[in-house]
Amino acid sequence: MHYQWDFGLLWRYAPLFWSGVLVTLAYTGVTIAIGLLIGLVVGLGRLAKSWLLNLPLIAFIEVFRCTPVLVQIVWFYYALPVLLGVQIPAVVAGIMTLSCYTGAFYAEIFRGGIISIEQGQWDAARALGLSPWQMMRRVILPQAVRRMIPPFVNQSITQLKNTSLVSTIAVPDLLYNGTLITADTYRPLEVYTVVALIYFVLLFPSTLLAQYYERRLAQRPR
Repeated sequence: MHYQWDFGLLWRYAPLFWSGVLVTLAYTGVTIAIGLLIGLVVGLGRLAKSWLLNLPLIAFIEVFRCTPVLVQIVWFYYALPVLLGVQIPAVVAGIMTLSCYTGAFYAEIFRGGIISIEQGQWDAARALGLSPWQMMRRVILPQAVRRMIPPFVNQSITQLKNTSLVSTIAVPDLLYNGTLITADTYRPLEVYTVVALIYFVLLFPSTLLAQYYERRLAQRPR
């Protein structure tokens, strides 16, 4: 049977698509910001030589890196409230999960970027009499950040895609709103095609930016 495509009927649902995009972008921005803070704290903590500090940080990183994001979202929304004895709203559960998830990856990016700085830079900073904090802030981090940007961008792109999973706990993001439109129109092919195209429009420019910066970084003299 030949399927008759009809995208015209979706125009009246444009506000619902648009609100879903705004929620998706808001989730992405908020969880990236919180994730960067978590990643910085955990990443710097991982540089400590104390195993007493490192063990819980390693456990945090590996738990979130080695379990599916969907499982984490379901656990935060359904299991954590049982342990705490309080109800956690879906919006809060989604933000907590995605922030911790991306924070675990950002932590390794921070750590990898910092330890990639040549030993001579550390020695030069010590020779200037800088304190550990001054050395990190003025010498090491400015150089490390340039190397971190490509993986940060790539992880942030992944984060935007991961926000679609909060639809499973009824957060009104783009995918969830697409599901509502599908239920109302019975036109899943058109609806999910539009949803996929919107994600592509949001993500493709960021992918090109990451590739451009990686090329620039590769051409830059060490």
